[in-house]
Amino acid sequence: MKIAIVGAGAMGCLYGAKLSSVPENEVYLIDVWKEHIDAIRRNGLVMEEKESLVTYDRVKGISDPNEAGFCDLAIVFVKSTLTSMAVKLNKAVFGPETIALTLQNGLGNIDLIRAEIGEQNVIAGTTAHGATMLGPGSMRHAGSGKTIIGELDGNRTERIEKIAALFTEAGLETDISDHVIGLVWDKLMVNVGINALTGITKLHNGELLDHPEIVALLEAAVAEAKAVAEAKNIRLSFQDPIGHTKDVCRATAANKSSMLQDILNNKTTEIDMINGAIIREGASAGIATPVNFVLTNLIRFMQK
Repeated sequence: MKIAIVGAGAMGCLYGAKLSSVPENEVYLIDVWKEHIDAIRRNGLVMEEKESLVTYDRVKGISDPNEAGFCDLAIVFVKSTLTSMAVKLNKAVFGPETIALTLQNGLGNIDLIRAEIGEQNVIAGTTAHGATMLGPGSMRHAGSGKTIIGELDGNRTERIEKIAALFTEAGLETDISDHVIGLVWDKLMVNVGINALTGITKLHNGELLDHPEIVALLEAAVAEAKAVAEAKNIRLSFQDPIGHTKDVCRATAANKSSMLQDILNNKTTEIDMINGAIIREGASAGIATPVNFVLTNLIRFMQK
C-alpha cells in the first residue's frame, strides 16, 4: 500500500516507521521541518524503543507532496490547529480513491478533513501509543497501546478491515469499532481533564492527583464534558469518564502531556480543539461549561 503521513511529528514518525517495516508498503513522511526531513533522507528515521535504537531506512521523508503523488492511504497527524491547512497544502496525495485517516487529538478534525476531500473518503480513530521527538530524524517510542479505527457510519467495510490488518502486521495492534465518534469523545474526555491542567501547573500527568484542589478541577472539567456528550447523544465507552481520566493519569504518571510540552516550548497548543471544543459543543447544546471556559482562556493567555 502507498501511504502518506501528513505531519512527521513524533506520532507521525512512529506510524510511518512501523508501516514502512512491511515490505509491500511505500511510506512517505511529509513535513515542512527541513532539518528533520533532511536527516531522514540522509540517515533514515532513528527510533528509540525499549532502550534500543532502531533505524528505519525504508520510510521516505519529503517536503513536497508531489514527490509522493496520489496515495492509497493518508494518515493525518498534524496538530488540530493545522488540519485544514495541512490537507490543502498536501492535496497532491489525496486522489479520488485516497482514504484519509485522522488519529489526531481533539474534536473537529473529521469535519475539517471532509470539508476538503469529501465525507466518503474519511475514516477516524484513536491511538494509545506515546511518542516524543528527540531531534531531527530521531524520536522515542514512549509507550505502546491499541489503535482503534472505524468508519464514521459504524459499518464494517472491506477497506477498514484491510487497514486494520495492515496496521497489525506492522506491529500496531488495531481493533475496529462501530462507534468511532464515541471513541473520539472518550479520548477527548481524558485530554479535557489532563492537558490544560498540566499546561497551567507544569505538573506531570500523575502529579495532578497529588493535589486535591487540582483533582477538583479535573473532575469538574470532565463532568462538564460528559454532560455535553450526553446532551448530544454521544455513546461513550466509559460510564465513569472521571475515574477513567484518573486511571490514565496513573498509567502515564511520568508523562508530560503534549500541551505541557507545547507551553514549555513556546508553541501553539491544541486548546481550542480540546477544552475549547467543549465550550462550543456545550453552547450548541445549551450546557454551561464554566470550568472549561476558565481553563481554555488561561491556556490561550499563556500561549499568547
